[in-house]
Amino acid sequence: MSDTPFSIGIEEEYLLVDAETLELSEASEELMAACRDALGDQVSPEFLRCQIEIGTKVCADIAEARAELGHLRSTVTEIAGRYGLIPIATGCHPTADWTRLAHRDKERYNDLRRDLAAISQRMLICGMHVHVGLPEDDLRIDLMNQASYFLPHLLALSVSSPFWQGRDTGLASYRVGIFDNLPRTGLPPRFESWGAYRRSVETIISTGMIEDATKIWWDMRPSDTFPTLETRIFDASPRLAHVLSLAAATQCVMRMLSRLRERNLRWRIYDTFLVSENRWRAQRYGCEEGLIDFGRGTVSPMSQLVDELIDLVGEDAKALGCEAELAGLHDILAGGTSSERQRRVRREALEAGADEAEAMRAVIRHLAEEFVLPG
Repeated sequence: MSDTPFSIGIEEEYLLVDAETLELSEASEELMAACRDALGDQVSPEFLRCQIEIGTKVCADIAEARAELGHLRSTVTEIAGRYGLIPIATGCHPTADWTRLAHRDKERYNDLRRDLAAISQRMLICGMHVHVGLPEDDLRIDLMNQASYFLPHLLALSVSSPFWQGRDTGLASYRVGIFDNLPRTGLPPRFESWGAYRRSVETIISTGMIEDATKIWWDMRPSDTFPTLETRIFDASPRLAHVLSLAAATQCVMRMLSRLRERNLRWRIYDTFLVSENRWRAQRYGCEEGLIDFGRGTVSPMSQLVDELIDLVGEDAKALGCEAELAGLHDILAGGTSSERQRRVRREALEAGADEAEAMRAVIRHLAEEFVLPG
């Protein structure tokens, strides 16, 4: 394991809202320039003008990731504040009307708008991506095949998008439903080797359909830029502490699977049909209704599945120095996922006499308050 560093990198997408009205607001060129002056290439614009993306540097461990993300979040908050704006991290803005939003006038985004047609217009969604360093090409493919089993578990813990245009969708992650309308999304296919993966990708590239593998948006993919396996299934998480717990769990799963591989063992690869059923349950219910345990043939509560996951990767968490962050998964269950917390805030506001519009503003204020909580 000494030659496999399991470095970690985290990308987050934020929405910018007006500090007074809490409505979505565009990031001006002046704001983006100020962010670039402070953060360099660790900050970039996103498809919609109301979005901003940040990315950590390559971090050796979760402690470095905490310092990086804390600095990035606080810097974006401070600079946005100069322009009367507040950043929030959530899968979907609870009330915004997507039909009124404008995308950035850049070649890449104009091409995206043209290629995706009307589908691109609803892309008012934000996610979080975790990169784990895995230097060997075939190792990345092997682990992608096995780690796909855990994607529904990670989604269930990260859900943060119950509302859309001021209405409760009934889903814990409405973002996933929107994103799945794009091509080349969902659970990754299974490949026998790195060569098989590249042949498939090159087939699409050679036809001119896409220019490179960055246009492949599976829930997990080999990065086209770095020697990493990138887990992309997460909703954007309001709380920094929860981002770190989800990242630690991802990092630990990769090390655990690599550890098994060194002993000529592997995680059982279940049919995509079955894993997709758990993915749907996570999208629909988050952590509230549990997932299917395929070995037992029953639906198990998330509390049990989290306990088992923590036990499974315990020695990996110790080796990676992220035991506290991994244990933080219990905090997500205890306090509720972000989707549960958002619904709770709305319900309590209505019970206190607020009308629907006031209750939804309370949800957005809640998201803004969570964004600046320490990790």
